[in-house]
Amino acid sequence: MRRGTFRDDTVDYAAVGATQAPDLMQYPPERSIPAEESWRIGSGETRFRAASEALMSWTAQRGAGLVVKDVRPASGPMYSGVSFDADGNPIAPSRSEAEQRFDADGTPFVSAGATVRLDGRVSGLKADAELRVIFALEEARRVGFALGTVSDSVVSGEESFMLEWYDNDEVWFTVRAFDAPHAFLYKLLPGLTKRRRRELFTRYLRAISPLYTTPA
Repeated sequence: MRRGTFRDDTVDYAAVGATQAPDLMQYPPERSIPAEESWRIGSGETRFRAASEALMSWTAQRGAGLVVKDVRPASGPMYSGVSFDADGNPIAPSRSEAEQRFDADGTPFVSAGATVRLDGRVSGLKADAELRVIFALEEARRVGFALGTVSDSVVSGEESFMLEWYDNDEVWFTVRAFDAPHAFLYKLLPGLTKRRRRELFTRYLRAISPLYTTPA
């Protein structure tokens, strides 16, 4: 399934929710470059809970060297977001977003429908962007969210961050994305999009995983 049922004019791409499509790597949205990586980051409930708390409080983004600011939760009736099952079919959200949480600095946790401003640089190049939380879910063994570009980004597209605690007790962190070059330099040099994505994936893993520097 290529896209979910959610539509919002604030995002600047059409394939909303496509990071959850099982065939993303084979059939990415038009003119976009797909990427996916999964890493085992430990085992057990304690590791899963700690990683989940970190993920939902923007630790992956901050750990990537990006400044998280101007987080604006959805206003009015709480936006429920779009979530997907293993086959990419949209399903109802797993929890009410009325339970807004905040980190020690008072920044709202990730919540479906929120918008956020990220500023920073990746591989020496601008990485500023206005983003929308496409969906957020917190289940007993699965926690994550997706961000879609709204404006001011060098690429247009979406990235999702998922933590899963499997029945064998292993905890895995998966990041999926699709990027369509938007800034002139990225259109001129497509390799910059892949370079940017590789660097972001490495930074996200370093931020979330205590095993990152442990030799295999």
